[in-house]
Amino acid sequence: METATVILVLVVVVALSFDFTNGFHDTANAMATSIATGALRPKTAVALSGVLNLVGAFLSVEVALTVTNAVVKIQDADGSPRPELLSGGGSALLLIVLAGLVGAIVWNLLTWLLGLPSSSSHALFGGLIGSTVAGLGWAGVNWSGDGSEIDGVVGKVIVPAIASPVVAAVVATVATWLVYKVVSGVATRFTDQGFRWGQIGSASLVSLAHGTNDAQKTMGVITLGLIASGHWSSTTEIPFWVKASCALAIASGTYLGGWRIIRTLGKGLVEIAPPQGMSAETSSAAVILVSSHLGFALSTTHVTTGSVLGSGLGKPGATVRWRVAARMVVAWLTTIPAAGLVGALMWWIGDVLGGGLLGAAVVVAVLLAFTAAVLVHSRKNPVHAGNVNDEWDATEGADRTPAAV
Repeated sequence: METATVILVLVVVVALSFDFTNGFHDTANAMATSIATGALRPKTAVALSGVLNLVGAFLSVEVALTVTNAVVKIQDADGSPRPELLSGGGSALLLIVLAGLVGAIVWNLLTWLLGLPSSSSHALFGGLIGSTVAGLGWAGVNWSGDGSEIDGVVGKVIVPAIASPVVAAVVATVATWLVYKVVSGVATRFTDQGFRWGQIGSASLVSLAHGTNDAQKTMGVITLGLIASGHWSSTTEIPFWVKASCALAIASGTYLGGWRIIRTLGKGLVEIAPPQGMSAETSSAAVILVSSHLGFALSTTHVTTGSVLGSGLGKPGATVRWRVAARMVVAWLTTIPAAGLVGALMWWIGDVLGGGLLGAAVVVAVLLAFTAAVLVHSRKNPVHAGNVNDEWDATEGADRTPAAV
């Protein structure tokens, strides 16, 4: 087997691993509020979300094509492939993709350990941008595509990152205010029961929407690797086996359940009541589905967090824990540069070792060592389905674990 093909296999395996971490990192986006309000049992919620993520992954490929084309300049201005990236079996581009994926996974695992709902999407883009800059320089990044305002990293990633949580927060604030206005005077026990049923539907819609957006990002990365190695040539289509494997990976990760992040989003930001939960989930689903249709690779985490925050602002007398919100914003602001630095470092390690199979193998070994360290540390203060809904304690430490554990 040729060296480039072996590196491609490593890229595919690491990409699916990222997809898996994306699944358990983002389960909270769909199910945190339903779990917090008791609309769904924790295990039932993650199983339902996993199935719908699987289905949603097959509904569109617009976001996948954005990832394939929007970060690394794989073509010259005339549309022809760049020979320095695709020569020698595409090993240069494969190392860039591999290093970027490692940067994304490292950030996902670290923020999962801390229980911070940061963006897997931005971690992926940050890792790829960092490794691309390290390997090709700043000009190697497709910042603005063909000059269109809605093309390239700026239009497809940065602008949605800023706008989506704001839009989601506004929509959820208005929706929550209207809901409480409509049900004013109705006994809480009747409204809560009805809205819990509504939450099942709205949470399911968010899970479906999440599959249409987040699963596709890994599809785009794997397709980029296939193009680099000469196993695929189209920048407008995604191979079916890539769709299927990515769908299964993100669904499996979702079923595992990222309980630490579910706890923070469901209990730490706002005390969610069923009407708020349904308003937040419906707002999130609407924003995500519209963005997926337009090919914007936005962060479902940003959208969901904005919606949950908006549900707190829209409910009269609700308490928003702004200190928790501030920590989330700090994580958001540091995601792309932090993942980018790791991606650049991983590319440098691989390049120093020759940029071939040895370099790729060492990069993967570093990832495995870091993953093992995180998993060992996480066992010291576990969060699981049995304690995810414990009352939030303001004194909970940086590891975001329940004080009772």
